[in-house]
Parts: sequence; C-alpha cells; structure tokens
Amino acid sequence: MSALAFAPSVYKPLFPLFSTSTTYKIIANRKSRTRVSVHSSLTPQAISSDPFVLELAETLEDSLPSSSSPPLPLLKLREASSESLLSTPWPSRKDEPFRFTDISFIRQSEIRPVSQILDPSLLLGISVDTQFPYLAIVDGHLVKSMSNLSELPKGVFVGCLSELTSTSIIEEVSDVVCNLDSKDLFWSINGIGAPDLTVIYVPEGCRVEIPIHLAYFSIEGGNEGSKTMYVSNPRVLLLVEKEGEIDIIEEFSTTDGNKCYWTNSALEVVIREGGKVRHSYIQNQSLSAAHTKWTSVQQGSSSTYELTEVSTGGKLGRHNLHIQQSGPETVTELSTLHLSVGDQTQDLHSKLVLDHPRGYSRQLHKCIVTHSLGQAVFDGNIKVNRYAQQTDAGQLTRSLLLEPRATLNVKPNLQIVADDVKCSHGAAISDLEETQLMYFLARGIDLKTARKVLIFAFGGEVIERLPYSSIRERVRSQIKQLLDPQPN
Repeated sequence: MSALAFAPSVYKPLFPLFSTSTTYKIIANRKSRTRVSVHSSLTPQAISSDPFVLELAETLEDSLPSSSSPPLPLLKLREASSESLLSTPWPSRKDEPFRFTDISFIRQSEIRPVSQILDPSLLLGISVDTQFPYLAIVDGHLVKSMSNLSELPKGVFVGCLSELTSTSIIEEVSDVVCNLDSKDLFWSINGIGAPDLTVIYVPEGCRVEIPIHLAYFSIEGGNEGSKTMYVSNPRVLLLVEKEGEIDIIEEFSTTDGNKCYWTNSALEVVIREGGKVRHSYIQNQSLSAAHTKWTSVQQGSSSTYELTEVSTGGKLGRHNLHIQQSGPETVTELSTLHLSVGDQTQDLHSKLVLDHPRGYSRQLHKCIVTHSLGQAVFDGNIKVNRYAQQTDAGQLTRSLLLEPRATLNVKPNLQIVADDVKCSHGAAISDLEETQLMYFLARGIDLKTARKVLIFAFGGEVIERLPYSSIRERVRSQIKQLLDPQPN
C-alpha cells in the first residue's frame, strides 16, 4: 500500500502572511492503488431558520423543570443559546465543518430529552472504578448520592451551580458561560438543554494534588436499531484562578454497549495567569450512540493546558476543541488517539489561536481504522496571529488504515500572520510498514501476532501520556479488547 507523508518543516515567512490549508482524503484498497484527492477549503455556511432545530429547541426547553427558578448564569446561558439557535440550521455535508461527517441519522431519529433519571433502580448497577474524588453524572444529571468529593483543599468548590453560595464566584461564572463566539449548533443545544451547570472552582494559588474524576454514564436509550434517541446535555465549567493547578479526568461510558442515545457534552475551561490544567478525556460509549463533545479553553499568560484524549466509542464520535491563548508565554500540549473498529466515524476538529508573544504548542493526533466501513476525520487548525511573535508551534497527525475501503480525511491547517516564528506540521497515512513486520517474522513471530503488537504500540504513544497508572491500565485493557475481541 502506498503512503502519504509530509516531513515537518520550519517556516520563517518573508511576508507577514502565510497560510496553508489542504485536505487529504485517503481510501484504503489493497486490491488497487490508493486513491488520493486534494480538496480546497470551501464555502461559507448558509444561515437560515431550520424548523427541525427550532422544534428540538422547544422540546429541550419544555423538558426543563418549570417549578424552580434557575441561577442567573444558567438563565443567561439558556437565553443566549436560544437566540443563537434561531439562525442556526442543522449541519449537512454541504457545510465545510461537516463535509466528511454524516450526522443525518441523528436528525432522522425521534429525539427525546432526558429531563430526569427515569428509572432510579438502574443506578444500582453503576459503580465508578476510580481511586480519586469523583462526580457521577448520569444522563446529564449530577447524582450526589453516587459521588465522593472527600479530601478537597479549602476554597475548592465542586458541585452544581445551584448549590454555589459565593457571590463573587457566581459573578465570574456568569461572565464566562455566555461566550458563544465561534461555537456551533451543538454548543447552543447544550446551552438550552443542560439541566444544571457543574462548576469546578480552584482559588488563587491553590494546587489540587488529587485529580477530580468526572464519570459520565448513559443509561437511558433505545434498543439497537431503534428510531428513538434520548439526548442528554451535561455541561461543566472549570475555573482556575491565578497560579492554581488541577487535574481532571473525564470518562464517558455506558451500561449497555448496544443502546442508541445521544450524549451532547460541553466543557468550558478558564485558566488565569500562571495556572495549570491537565485534562484526560476517555470516550468509550455505545457503538450505536452519537457522542458530540465541545471543549473550549481560555488560557491566561504563562498558563499551561495539557490534553490527553482516547476515543473509541460511538457510531459517531465528534470532538470540537477550541483553545485561545490569551496571554504571552502560554503552553498548550494536545495528544489524541482515535480508534474506529466498526461502522464508526471518529472526528476531531481542533482550533488553536495564538495572539501573544512566545506561545508554545504541540499537537499529536493518532488514528487507527480497522474496519472497512470505519472512517475518521481530523481537521486541525493552528492560527498564529500578528502579535504572536517568537511562537513555537508544532502539529503532527499519523494514521493507520488497516482494511480495504477504510476512509480517513485529514486537513492540517497552519495559518501564520506573525513573521518571527518556528512552526511545523506533518501528516502520514499508511498501513503497517513491511520492514517492521519482517523484523518480527525473522524472529519467529507469526504475522497475526506481529500486527497486533505494532498496532497497539502505535496507539501506545498517546496512552502513555495519560498521567495516572490506573487510568492507563484500564484504557490499555479497553483497546486490547477492541483490537482483539475474544469469542463468547
């Protein structure tokens, strides 16, 4: 099989504007030559009212409790999101961000909001496998009886917005949550449908030694092949004050691997000057489910944000990741692994904006597609604006296509307006290398075993970046089971 690869290079523009944006579409086919087609960036999105979107918004609003008056920040969020949806159509393949991602099966479903946990007895079968303080979020609802938040430092708040009593923190939350700039339909749907806002607050100078584990469970759903799709909208705000530090683990799972449902999650992170956040994100939902995820990060000067993501679940897994470096000497490190073992689409759309001097960023994206109907999408955008001089930004995407007709669409996008930068990006798409397989065969290891070892090692580079051994071991076990399922 042929391979497409670009070696990273260093750009030192002679002119103040430099932009690269190319889409590579690879369809693996061992019986014929690999086809490569190059697409240019496309058309602006049409803006119009969409009856389906308006009906969905009304359904979500009607599902919210009418007896209670929500806190002001949540009320403002819902109003802003409702206004946004008035002019936002449901995305189609004609829209550039969804050109390679088919979400029509969501629209064709009968969508029902999970307004409350419909069958509390189902909670009895759920356990959180963790050694850390944790929150259990079931179908978008924080369940206090299942959560354990012991050993938190003084001044740290973790809980629902409705339980927050500090006026100053509520005002800060209110200033943050209504930011709709550059967001999309799913962000606004979450803003309307979130039953409450989970807040994690770290005061100035506080270092939280033990990570907070956010355990998301989906229990309400239709049977496999059902037209009924229950939607939940969990929403979390993480606010880290100056010189604060915290690790969070987001883990999405289900009690039934064949249930049909839609998890539409949103996480907003604000890191003040000198703060640090390490974020682990693990997505292992039902293979019949839709999983749409927004992560929006604002970084103050000298702050650090580190993300390690492993996504393996969902018929559709879509992660929108937007990061804004809002101060000088800011560090951003992103490591992601996507695995598609069935008729799945794994999609990462990332955007990193650097606006200040001496910013640093590294992005490593890896993807493995092992099924002929599997596909993956990577759209990575790094924008280095005029005042982001002396920036050091690197982006690398590497992917394995292991079956005939497996599909991968890659669009690395590096836009440079500053003229004193060191930036690089690279893309590589291939099957396993013959020389590596020959190395194993020469030592008496059979071909099937050799392929398993190399495939797992390919993803292991990202898995090793998960900061906690217990999480790493569980993810390794999940990956091994998916790559080599044992017969019942």
